[in-house]
Amino acid sequence: MTVIAHMRGRLGREAAELGFLRGSLHIILAWPIAGLLLAAIIWSVTFYQLGEAGQTLRQNGVTEATSLSRAYAEQLSLPLEQIDQITRNLKYYWKRSGGALRLDEQLREGLYPVSALLYVTIIDRHGEIVTSTLARKSKNSLAGRDYFLTHQNSSSNELLISKPSIGLGSGKTVIRFSRRLNADDGSFDGVVMVSVEPAYFATFNVDAGLGERGFLSMRSSDGVVLARKSGESIRSLATVFSSPPAFESASGVITMGKEKFTDRQSRVVAWQAVKNYPLLAVAGLSEEEMLLPLQKMSREYQTLALARTMVVLIFVMIGMFLSSRLAWRKHQAAQAREVYGIATEGGSEGFFMWRALRDRNGMVVDFVIADCNERGASLYGLNKSELLGRRLSTVYDSRAYFEQLMQTYISAMEAGFYEDEFPIPPESPLKMTWLHRRMMRSNAGLVLTLRDISESKAHEQALSSMANSDALTALPNRHWLMGFLPFAIERARSSHTILALLFVDLDDFKNINDTMGHAAGDELLQAAAARLRSVIRPADHVVRLGGDEFTIILEHPENAAAVERVSKRIIAALREPFLLAGQSSHVVHASIGISIFPKDGDDVETLLKHADIAMYAAKENGKASYQFFQPQLSQNLIGRLNSEQALRAAIDGDEFELHYQPRVDAASGELRSMEALVRWMHPQRGMVPPDEFIPLAEETGLIVKLGELVIEKACSQLARWKAENLPLVPVSINVSPRQFNHGNIAELFVWHMKLHGIDPSLVEIELTESCMMGDDQAISEQLAAIKSLGVKLLIDDFGTGYSSLSQLQRRDLDILKVDKAFTSTLDSGKEGEVFFMAIISMAHVLNMSVVAEGVETLEQLRVLQALSCNEVQGYFVSRPLPAGEISQLMRKRYLFPEACVALRSTPGQNGNIANGALSL
Repeated sequence: MTVIAHMRGRLGREAAELGFLRGSLHIILAWPIAGLLLAAIIWSVTFYQLGEAGQTLRQNGVTEATSLSRAYAEQLSLPLEQIDQITRNLKYYWKRSGGALRLDEQLREGLYPVSALLYVTIIDRHGEIVTSTLARKSKNSLAGRDYFLTHQNSSSNELLISKPSIGLGSGKTVIRFSRRLNADDGSFDGVVMVSVEPAYFATFNVDAGLGERGFLSMRSSDGVVLARKSGESIRSLATVFSSPPAFESASGVITMGKEKFTDRQSRVVAWQAVKNYPLLAVAGLSEEEMLLPLQKMSREYQTLALARTMVVLIFVMIGMFLSSRLAWRKHQAAQAREVYGIATEGGSEGFFMWRALRDRNGMVVDFVIADCNERGASLYGLNKSELLGRRLSTVYDSRAYFEQLMQTYISAMEAGFYEDEFPIPPESPLKMTWLHRRMMRSNAGLVLTLRDISESKAHEQALSSMANSDALTALPNRHWLMGFLPFAIERARSSHTILALLFVDLDDFKNINDTMGHAAGDELLQAAAARLRSVIRPADHVVRLGGDEFTIILEHPENAAAVERVSKRIIAALREPFLLAGQSSHVVHASIGISIFPKDGDDVETLLKHADIAMYAAKENGKASYQFFQPQLSQNLIGRLNSEQALRAAIDGDEFELHYQPRVDAASGELRSMEALVRWMHPQRGMVPPDEFIPLAEETGLIVKLGELVIEKACSQLARWKAENLPLVPVSINVSPRQFNHGNIAELFVWHMKLHGIDPSLVEIELTESCMMGDDQAISEQLAAIKSLGVKLLIDDFGTGYSSLSQLQRRDLDILKVDKAFTSTLDSGKEGEVFFMAIISMAHVLNMSVVAEGVETLEQLRVLQALSCNEVQGYFVSRPLPAGEISQLMRKRYLFPEACVALRSTPGQNGNIANGALSL
């Protein structure tokens, strides 16, 4: 019997162990199954993403090819229209002149573009060349040429475009555009022809977009290639297509296989008909080049998927190991310990067991603390022995707070589970700031765990404060605004009140950064933020959006007049000078745009946009003002954005040219230098005044790119004059403060002077006085770098900015140009002369030459000669002239009439004034 009992006990234990193993096996095997599913998902998503990426790249290629073909078609329209117009004009004037028209004379008069790529010829009815812009190299008759025979045998007056062939006069491949000449009786009288080299149509700047194997071509309607521009890898190929393609529609795009091309590369080909002409603009982009990013992406995605799969495998192995280990531990723990014991005492949470006390009606009215751990007792500032057995109501001094807690505890009893976290009020005896609480119903009452989360909440609040506050001004930032404003709008909507949004921008703030440095700019922003806070109500909010832009939210203002009063207070507060770095006093005004809910919008985006538009309108009205949003302001902003876009396109498309204004010796009139002045030649508007686009370029920062363009054009023009053996004089180039502060002026001038072979003595740089403001060391280093090149430095418009003798003493400058405002006072009496003499005397003491700007009368010149002014510049000498006209003045050299030449040996009355001023 003993043996049987022993065997039964052993069998029972083995059965229990087997049951445990079976239960654990299901959990352990779940890990590899989940891992396989997750790996399958990872690779499915990877291949799906690669497929989507390939589709996107192909679609982008189609879009790019279509854009290139359309852009090329639009670009071709202009030269084709010009060529067409030339043939029409020549046909008209040939008939008008009775056949006496001479193209070589018209070419010398500048009636045709001076280009090595375009030639104009008139042929008589016998095929003989009558006149041409190209010197003839042979006397051969053209009567047998296809285009001549076509016009001779057809009465059509339309423009004929011929296939490319070798021109007899130029010896180069040309495309001929010809039109029939008719006699008075309508009979054939000859041909007017414009011959154009294919390169004339291939100057489309899209090398980067074409890639190594892309191409652009101009084709006739019958498939003949007239001009082509190709990528580097296929540039040497005679033809790209293995056979001429057929384009049946006016426009389209298609992917062509590699069998269609001589280099065996498939391409996306797009075509667009050229408006009004039987020509097609064709663009082709290599499909292999389009999909190059996909190869790298595929490697990266597959590597990432493999890494993720390995991570999943590792987690599966760890999970299997931990699951088996955990199952075994649970099995042992179930036999070794009770539900509650060491675990509660060793934890970081406070653990409680409360037994419910009920009244006669069965309602819970209190709890008895049946058990707890030491950690839980310490949260109340007591020992475990002091807490056990007490009623919960005796722990709380505030009866009202206890009754509030009881409502929560009773709800937890009814629901069976309750969890929350909350800040501890002053009435609570708990010794913490934030508490996490979890409650579960038991047979006798509640089981609670309490955890002190004060530290994590403090960290969370600190992170929230960092995310929602501007680091420089400590104001709420844009992130805070986008979270707060929707609720503020909803509150205004619910209470049927208005809400005002003020968009505040500091006028000309960039001048502080440009002249005094960013440290001074930061100091000003901090002071401006403090002033903005000081003029609003405590319930309103000031937000810094970024840079020099602020937003003010006014909740529940009485009416628009109240908003207007706040705006006036803001402008008045910012009008007071700011003391920066403890010494410099600066005034920075504010432009304010105002939008009001619900009149100007009922959502965040609309209100912000309308306030921004109103702010720009305030700036256009003279700054230091405010403007309520009005619907028509949107159109004004669109107009400004269009102007900026047009200026940007003009810079990219090189629509600018330089005019040059002479600077001459004040005594003799000898040409000493020329100032390069930029002019915008708009394709539709003609010449745009500088005062219309220069301020816009300064404001948008485009002045940097425009300045680089001016430097390149000036150096290039000097090189052309040098090649023409003209008597060269230096050219002065204006550099804006923003461009000067860009920091690469010296390198930029070195590059262009070296590129065009220009001696540094032929280049001068004109700087405004505002360029001299700011970090002395940085400015001195820049000026020294420029001077080391051998380039002269001029101060332009002296007297209109931060005129300072100390600035001139510290800077090694060569020439001082006095603003025309002072020159104009020379006609007004002795006071203007004395003031001008003071400037000249100061400059001469500092070993600087003086140039008077804006000289317009002989009387002004005479006074300047008597005051020993070195040079003059202005309309009295010459207006700014294009490069073609200025060359005549360079040959003339002396630009004054003899009556204007000063007699230095015979000082007059003005000379006495000058000597008197010097003695002072």
